Amino acid sequence: MFCFIHSSDLHLGKRFGNFSGDLPSRLREARHMAIGRLAQHAREKGASTVLLAGDTFDTETPTPDVRRQALAEMRHHAPIHWVILPGNHDSLQATQLWTTLKAEVPENVLLAVEPQPIELGPNTVLLPAPCTTRRPGRDLTEWMDGQATPEGTVRIGIAHGAIRSFSEEGGASDVIAPDRAKRAGLDYLALGDWHGAIEVDPRTHYSGTPEPDRFKHDRPGSALLVNIAGPSALPEVMSLETASFAWRTLDMHLFEADDPVPALQALLPEPRQRRQTLARVVAAGRCRLPGHTALAEAVAGAMPDFAFLELDDTGLTTECEEEDLDLIDRAGALREAANALLAEAGDVNRSAADREVARAALARLYSYAQKVAP
Repeated sequence: MFCFIHSSDLHLGKRFGNFSGDLPSRLREARHMAIGRLAQHAREKGASTVLLAGDTFDTETPTPDVRRQALAEMRHHAPIHWVILPGNHDSLQATQLWTTLKAEVPENVLLAVEPQPIELGPNTVLLPAPCTTRRPGRDLTEWMDGQATPEGTVRIGIAHGAIRSFSEEGGASDVIAPDRAKRAGLDYLALGDWHGAIEVDPRTHYSGTPEPDRFKHDRPGSALLVNIAGPSALPEVMSLETASFAWRTLDMHLFEADDPVPALQALLPEPRQRRQTLARVVAAGRCRLPGHTALAEAVAGAMPDFAFLELDDTGLTTECEEEDLDLIDRAGALREAANALLAEAGDVNRSAADREVARAALARLYSYAQKVAP
């Protein structure tokens, strides 16, 4: 039985420049701490090795502190062994990075920088396909098909890239053969690049990232525990929870008669979880002007509870009646402006985008009027 952890896409040093305040530093620290969480799982599950299937670093030029602190953390968790494969973000084209890593790695860290067999344990061999550049232009796993190993050897492949259309950046020339495990007689193929865990077939898996970094996948961070009883045996694969932050897309579909505030509260996680949650509320459907304003104010009121919270209301159509305009003003300049915006919002001769701009402006005017009302 050979037991190991399959992980990938740590993206250590990621800047998270689209966020402000102390959140980017918190997210960067969470990625570093994922090393310790992987090691803890390895100890608890009896795994001797952690395979990192590419993009351990977010760039080809990670800062010295990011690089050295990561290696120090891995050293701390000896005798667990770590195998680092170059990915598309930290490819072998970054010669200075990999030359420096070779000089700095502790004894329990192995760099899989050549397409050559690596002995992981008795009768267990790793066949790595390191990324030569960000876009190699070819299937780097092809060499595994012809690589002979002694009879009775467990064959494990490790690669980083796209199978079919799984990758955000992979093109047709970069696609890894979906049946590579079968072609190369692999007992398991550990893949990285896709940030959500995916089973391609029983012997081929994407582990996903241990710490999510975007809303796209809307899945918790994970790694995979893999047990292989022997050559040709199907691997036993179990998902392990690894994330400290949750990234959640909260879909809310409203009808005109709905009260959006209770609907929002029903979607939000319980208060203690919010500090570690990044959430995007996606509102769609139809809503009266007062309800739309109340929804925006409720989201704004909840923001301090969360690591990050935002409202995407581009799919929410705002309905407005005469009585809603009376709540802005019954006469004068504000009422004239409200009447004009309402007319523009309902003008079928205008583009849908222009009508939505008018609706949004009317909602802002309503909100302003309610705030300054005596």
